[in-house]
Amino acid sequence: MPPAVLTAHDITAGYQKPVITGVSLTVREGQTIGLAGPSGSGKSTLARVLALLHKPFSGTVSIDGETVTRFRFKAAQRTSVGVLFQQPRLSVDPRFTLRQAIAEPLPHNDVEDLADLVMLTADLLDRRPHEVSDGQLQRACLARALALKPRYLICDEMTTMLDASTTAALVAVIRAYQQETNAGVFAISHDNTLLARWADETVRLSAPLPR
Repeated sequence: MPPAVLTAHDITAGYQKPVITGVSLTVREGQTIGLAGPSGSGKSTLARVLALLHKPFSGTVSIDGETVTRFRFKAAQRTSVGVLFQQPRLSVDPRFTLRQAIAEPLPHNDVEDLADLVMLTADLLDRRPHEVSDGQLQRACLARALALKPRYLICDEMTTMLDASTTAALVAVIRAYQQETNAGVFAISHDNTLLARWADETVRLSAPLPR
């Protein structure tokens, strides 16, 4: 059996210029790895690389022992990684209802069960993003991220726009999902207190070098 790990090895990535250089880390099944660092240090860039949404300049990503080759990844590799972004309003088509947003990855999913999992009440499912709060919309985004039962979940500053009670509720949902599926979680946050309580260990990126 191949190892159940999501690995970044010697990743250098950015856009026109590198933002991160030579970064390596591993997320094992059942484990929560935190990532901290100042703004501009490349946390979100690394998250997008691990989610197979951004091709690095160099280095490799592997999923369960299989290297992603030139980012021509297999569908099974892409769907094994779920992502929850910082700004839910940029993550959902504003024309969609929450029901449609949750069902987007797999239209035949049981939306009601997923909504119940994230404590999203039935009366909200037929509302559109502008008709709900940031916390309610982020719950829908989490339900969508879990729809395909990913082996790994990347949470990129998912709590930045949320109050403390909503943050605690979403973290509890993710922990319960981990207990059920043994999924690995990569949690990115500016909140050191949250990471201290949530993550098994935390990696810190340094401030970017002046240009």
